[in-house]
Amino acid sequence: MLDAGHGYNTPGKRSPDGMREYEFNRAVANYARQLLANYKNVTVSFSHSDQRDVSLKARTDKANSLNVDIFVSIHANAFGGGWNNVGGIETFVYPTRPPVAYQLAQKIQRNLVISTGLDNRDVKTADFHVLRETKMDAVLVECGFMTNRNEIKLLRSETYRRTIAEGIVKALAEQFNLQRKANAAPAPAPAPPPAKSPAAAKKDGLYKVQAGAFENEENAKELAERLRKAGFDVYIDQE
Repeated sequence: MLDAGHGYNTPGKRSPDGMREYEFNRAVANYARQLLANYKNVTVSFSHSDQRDVSLKARTDKANSLNVDIFVSIHANAFGGGWNNVGGIETFVYPTRPPVAYQLAQKIQRNLVISTGLDNRDVKTADFHVLRETKMDAVLVECGFMTNRNEIKLLRSETYRRTIAEGIVKALAEQFNLQRKANAAPAPAPAPPPAKSPAAAKKDGLYKVQAGAFENEENAKELAERLRKAGFDVYIDQE
């Protein structure tokens, strides 16, 4: 079950300049459902509705009644009521750290940090309703901060929304060993993280492309390793 957090009319779940969180959440859920359609023996249900706000209880009741195997709640984060510099990706599981949920959360967190280049706020525990009241394993992912001027631009971007969906689906496929259908669309190439200052510089007759810019050295190393495995020559330059 994919859960696009909140709803169009949920009070307070908006960026300082007016973007509703649900707009982002539902877009990611829709992209994820499309990607999951490429795998065998996968049925996707939504807990949310585009016609009305759905209560937390109704969401978990639906998941429990359908006896789904995994519940993934998709959100955008916020800190305070105005613009600030708090940002990054974080994923939550229930405080008992159910093993499957915790493993999936780690995979989601790793995929999204690598593919977006945003700060790693780690896998955390929380007593959220959707984590507590679901009978199955459940995770909740916060995909960036609506109160961060740079991250709200990403949250509005369809490319970023697809990137988030791809990271979540990749984690699900890894966790549950999902098999792609024979006629499935080719798996999308990993999206490079949005660079803070994209650049291509010509040197010694070659064009060299900057694939990312990070404040965290570990994020840069993880992306470099992925590119090496894909057959690219990679170096890390520290300014």
